[in-house]
Amino acid sequence: GILEKIRLCLIKKLLPRWEDRSKYHQEFASSTSFHGVHNIVQTQSKTRKVLWLLVVAGCLAIVIWQICSRFIYYFSWPTTTTVVVQYVENIKFPAVTFCNLNRFQAHAVSNLKIIFLIWNIVSTILQKIAVNDKYSQEINDFLLGNQNFSIKEFTRKNGFYLNSSTLLECDFFGKPCYPQDFEHVFTEYGNCFTFNHNDLSARRVSLSGRGLHLLFDVKQEQFTDEPSLGYTDAGITFVIHSPQELPRFDGLGLLTPVGMHAQVAIRQLKSVIQEYPWGECKPDIKLQYHKIYSTNGCLLECKARYIQDWCGCLPFILPGNGTECDLLKFYKCVYPAVYDIEIKGLCTVGKHNSTCPAPCEEMDYPTTVTYSSFGGEKAMKYFSTKLKKSPEYIRQNLVRIEIKYHDLSYKITQQQKALTISELLADVGGQLGLFCGASMITIIELLEYIFTNFCWMCIFLLLKAPEMPQWNNPSQNQPTHREKKRSIQEC
Repeated sequence: GILEKIRLCLIKKLLPRWEDRSKYHQEFASSTSFHGVHNIVQTQSKTRKVLWLLVVAGCLAIVIWQICSRFIYYFSWPTTTTVVVQYVENIKFPAVTFCNLNRFQAHAVSNLKIIFLIWNIVSTILQKIAVNDKYSQEINDFLLGNQNFSIKEFTRKNGFYLNSSTLLECDFFGKPCYPQDFEHVFTEYGNCFTFNHNDLSARRVSLSGRGLHLLFDVKQEQFTDEPSLGYTDAGITFVIHSPQELPRFDGLGLLTPVGMHAQVAIRQLKSVIQEYPWGECKPDIKLQYHKIYSTNGCLLECKARYIQDWCGCLPFILPGNGTECDLLKFYKCVYPAVYDIEIKGLCTVGKHNSTCPAPCEEMDYPTTVTYSSFGGEKAMKYFSTKLKKSPEYIRQNLVRIEIKYHDLSYKITQQQKALTISELLADVGGQLGLFCGASMITIIELLEYIFTNFCWMCIFLLLKAPEMPQWNNPSQNQPTHREKKRSIQEC
């Protein structure tokens, strides 16, 4: 019937004779650009055939081994790191945030030591601080009696302040600067003040060896950090960071004690990290409340989202526009929520699959700090006359800080792909050409040869297939004469 006619059509049109197929194999082996194959086919000596067969097989095995090793190496996503030092005519000056180690005015907290416990609860959002449980009852009593108390406003009004009495001198490249040039910011040290906050266009350095010169009066008798002990530490802590990033003191802050002159030499280091899977960064991540991505900014926004969802409010030291948390929510909800975030790892940092992966570009400012005693004998007389203070007061309260660039250069540490696609193809092509004399044309020839033989095999199996049994009524399933004729014509 129709199946037999289809078979006859396949035999006549698609399946060549055995002699033609044998001739095709012979011609392919003799004309292929795969070196060595024609020597196996054309030579008459059996010994020479065997030798050439061993040579071709050995070279083919080496090529397969080398190509597999290159692919394995490529899919291990290797990277290399290059370091380049670039000298420039001018360079952007970083932001510097200053804080007093004694956070609160002593007269405001003399009868409120509970303020420090509450501020420690606030600080746990930025750094890990354990609050002693023995004060829990005391904190509860204070919260119940001061439900309208705002730790934010208390800190702003009674924390460290920056004015002409605490900032005695300020000079940036020969031009005076003033307290209003500093931006107020809350950190774990309470009130802090940032110079060059988000001011990229106006703060550029064109000369090394000069920079920002500051003279602080920490006023030890007015500020304290622990009511029972008084002034536990005295001095200024500061951190150097990018103008578009928030300051991070945890592990990064520099300290200058009273009576000392700190000379800080900075360098600019730019780190470029490859995106996953070569590196750990994700270039498509954007932050809602920060212009540039940083792990610290991402971590703060992550904590803000979780705390706002759990507590229905937002701590004032976290970015966002939510309702500010009162004292009771800080102690009853925010503090346990931060602890829960840390324990469960809800805001993780570093890896590509973490909440806050590494940034693709990051700007750091490595520092070298040297110290000297502030004020010689003549300087003491000068400052004593100018400030109308005793030399002892000057040694106990004044801090001089000088921040400058070491030189007008920046270092770029760039993570690069150790093997790109083009290099991988070059390696594969080199191995094929070295051992087999093969090229892309050779690969196409082999694919054509394999495809032709595959088609012949499929046709051969189809011709050898048994006829389909007639399970149903012939009148219902057998094709009509017109359908048979159309099928044969299509074939």
